[in-house]
Formats: sequence, C-alpha cells, structure tokens
Amino acid sequence: MNASVKSEDIAYLRGRREDRQRSSEQVRAMRSQLTSGSNVKPEFEYELLRMFVRNEMTAAATMPALSIILSIASLLWATPLEAAIWLVLVISAKVLLLELCRRFIALDPADVDIRVWRRRFVIAEVLSGMTWAGFALVGIANYATASESTLFSSHVFIFAMLIVVLAIRMTFASTIMPIMHAGTIPMTTAVVGRLIMLGGLVGDPLYYALASMAVGIHLYFVFLAVGLNSTAFAMLEFRAQKDVLISELEEAKLISDEARRRAESANKAKSRFLATMSHELRTPLNAIMGFSEVMKGEVLGKMPNATYLDYAENIHSSGSHLLNLINEILDLSRIEAGKYELNEEPLRLEDIADDCQRLLDLRAQKKGLRIIEDCTPDLPHIWADPRAMRQICLNLMSNALKFTPSGGQIYITVRRATDGGQLLTVRDTGPGIPKEEIPKVMKAFGQGSLAHQTAEGGTGLGLPIVKNLIELHGGLFELRSQLRKGTEAIVYLPPQRVLQAVGPLQPYGLERHREPVSRRQPRLVTRRHPAAPSPENYARA
Repeated sequence: MNASVKSEDIAYLRGRREDRQRSSEQVRAMRSQLTSGSNVKPEFEYELLRMFVRNEMTAAATMPALSIILSIASLLWATPLEAAIWLVLVISAKVLLLELCRRFIALDPADVDIRVWRRRFVIAEVLSGMTWAGFALVGIANYATASESTLFSSHVFIFAMLIVVLAIRMTFASTIMPIMHAGTIPMTTAVVGRLIMLGGLVGDPLYYALASMAVGIHLYFVFLAVGLNSTAFAMLEFRAQKDVLISELEEAKLISDEARRRAESANKAKSRFLATMSHELRTPLNAIMGFSEVMKGEVLGKMPNATYLDYAENIHSSGSHLLNLINEILDLSRIEAGKYELNEEPLRLEDIADDCQRLLDLRAQKKGLRIIEDCTPDLPHIWADPRAMRQICLNLMSNALKFTPSGGQIYITVRRATDGGQLLTVRDTGPGIPKEEIPKVMKAFGQGSLAHQTAEGGTGLGLPIVKNLIELHGGLFELRSQLRKGTEAIVYLPPQRVLQAVGPLQPYGLERHREPVSRRQPRLVTRRHPAAPSPENYARA
C-alpha cells in the first residue's frame, strides 16, 4: 500500500513539475514576442536578420557596380555633375549599410537587441532607397531641350533599372519584409511620379501605361518576396525541429546507455545471487532429502506412526521438487548469460530416447499412460552434449506425462530429416495448447491456461530450456498443438551434427603395390553441407 501511494505521489509531483516547466516556457515565449515586437520567435528573427546581413556582405560590390553603370548611362540625358552627385550618394548609403552589417556580425548573438538592430537596418535601407529614387530626378532639368526620342529612351531605361533593382532587393532583403519595403517603395514612387508627370506634359498615354506597369511589377515582386520570406522561415523551423530531434536522440541514447549499464549491473547482481543461493540452498536440501529418505525407507527401524511416514515422503518429494527447480533456474541463467559449455561427444539419439523412456516408464504406468517408441534403425551417431540431449528429452517427456490424462499415449520418434539431419519428436494425446498461447509457453515461467487447469503443477521452465539447449547445438525447436488433439514437440539437429561413417583403411602390406605418386591422377572430392531448413520443412509429408 505504501509503495503504491509513493509511486502515485511521485507521478503526481512529476506531472506538476512538467506543467510548471511548460507554463514557464510559454511565459518566456510571450515575453520574447512582446520585447521583439513580432510574432516570430526571437531566435528566428535573429537568424532572418543574420541571413539579410550575410546576403548584403556576400554581394557587397553588386549594387555599387550597378550604380556606376547607371550613372555612365545617364550621361545621355543628364549632366556629368548630376550623375556624379547621385553616384556618390548611392555609394555612401551602401557603405553605411555595409558598416552596420559588419558591426552586427562582430557582435555575440546574446548581445544583439533585435528591435534596435532591425530599426537601424530599416533606417539605412530607407536612405539607400531614397538615393536610388534620386535616379528618377537625374537629368529632369534637361527635359525642355532634350529630343522626344531621348526622353523616351531615358524613361524606358529608368523603367528597366527599376525592374532590375527591385529584383535584386527582393533577393537580398526578402528575409526581413520591412527592410525590403523601406528600400523599394521610395524608388518605385519616384519612378511612377516621373512617368505620370511626363505623361501630363507630353500628353502621351504610354507614360501612364508604364507607370501602371511599374506599380504592378512592384506588387508582383512584393508577392514573390513574401513567398521567399515564408520559405526562409519554414527552413529555419525545419532546422530547429532537426536540432530538437538530434537533442532528443542524444538524450535517448544517454538514457539507453544508462539503462544498459543498470541492466548489466542487475545481471551481474543476479549471477552473484544465483551463485550464492545455489550453494546456500543445496547444502540444507541435501540434508533434508537425505534424512527424509532414511526416514521414509525406515532404514534405522520401523516407524510406529504412519502419519510421520507420510510426512517424511512429502518432505522428500518437496525437497526433490525444490532441487529440480533450482537446477532449472541455474541452467536457464547460465544459458542466457552465455556461460553454458557443451561437453560434446559421439552419441545416438535412440539411446538417449531409450534411457529417458526407462526412467519415466514407472511414472507413466502409475498414471495409466503408455509410452510408444518408434526409432529408425541404424541411424548414424551425432556430435552433441549427452547431458543436454538427455535433459531435452526428459523435459519433453515429463511435459507429456504431466499434461496427458490417464489412458492416453505418448509417442517418441527418432528419424532422419529430409536434409540429412535428425529429428527427435515427442507427441502426446493431451488437451493441447491454444494457438495464441504457444508463444507464452515458450517463455520462462509461462504456462497455458487450459493446461494449467488440467495438469500437474510446473515451473514453466522446461520448454525454454529445451529451446535454448537445442539452439546451442545449432538446431531448431518447434511446438505444434491442437486443442483436444494433443501436442507435438519437434527437436531438429542439422546435418553438420551427424557423423558420417569412415570407410575401412587399406590393409597393412598392400601399400607397396600402389602406383607411384607421379602416376596418380588427382581426384576432386566435394562435400556439401546444406544449411538448416525452416521449421515447416522438418519432416516428410
């Protein structure tokens, strides 16, 4: 009760702590949005501003070079003084903007005030936009003396300049939309005003059309800039999500490393516990079983009280059950830890089956069961651990004895597999196991529901031990069962475990009649060892 209350309190406190962290993060986010004056996250605003600065510094010579080309071209309709003044103003505004960018890059991100620096860049861009807008005023005093073709050419050139500059500013300043508007609106306004004024003086509707096209082009570039701004913002969001994912993966890796370390520590502690408890339990168990066996056998004299004799038999059987349980747990632990060593030697599976049948025959007769053995004669020897194979056979036969009702039959079969391996099969006529419970009974301490109700008690370690032992031999284990028809356990040993008979050696004294070594013809001998088949191909139809 205390443990459950404690776990509930821990879960409640953990939930409260997570709620406080979530609310504090929301408060910090709102405070950052209020201080930055925008709905964009402050770290995103800094990145967008940094992208604008990087674009400006990367193409620092683009706008000055364009302004030089335009000032030279303006000499066709303007005086050199006007062109030079405009060029100096444009380059000065550009130098001011680049100096601000250089200072911004030199600052640490933690020392950057987003609102202040955004306002500075907007002011610098307004100055730059006004200087570019001054290009519409270059040569305006010479309209009276200029020819009509020169006027038209100058306005077409100014219109083309507007398109080029809008495209460049859209590319560079689209990450911060206020900066883009500050740099492009003055220039578009000046060009549109010049075209409308000239259209009114000349009376040509073409200039009004050019003015309308200038406004439409400006709106179109604004639409494109909005799309580029959304793309940049989405890119920053994806990068932030990637960084969060990387941090979560690193945290998960740390957690898994810690869990693995704890699991290894727990495994070592379990191994030490089993090693200690095996000795501490076996010592008193030997005494209990020894003295109880003396008492139930009445070795030192007849026991006058029959009840005490029954108690001695119960003590001996309980001690035997506990000792078998300890042995099974230790065997399974050694197998799972990879410490189980196989002492392999040549043996015959039918001999193992005969020994196990003789050991359990008396128990089967008491329960009214019949054991039927069917072994293929003259099977070759196999290379395996006799103790492990005997334990496999005993576990399968013991399960069959426990789960088969009185009057049933148990079939033990040893035969050759289709690929040259060997099969050991134990089949009974018991109640069977539901198909969905077969994976459960294959796990440690797992038992089927129907068998648990109708059979004798067990630990649920027999089948997992069989599976692990046969896998140590490179074989396979399969359990087939149908309700009310019985269960069949199939143990498969691969052909690599089967020992092939060696032909007789040449009798002594005949070696001098052999051909000389130089006259012999070489022979190529190939041996094929097929791989182990899948469980469904164990036996012939």
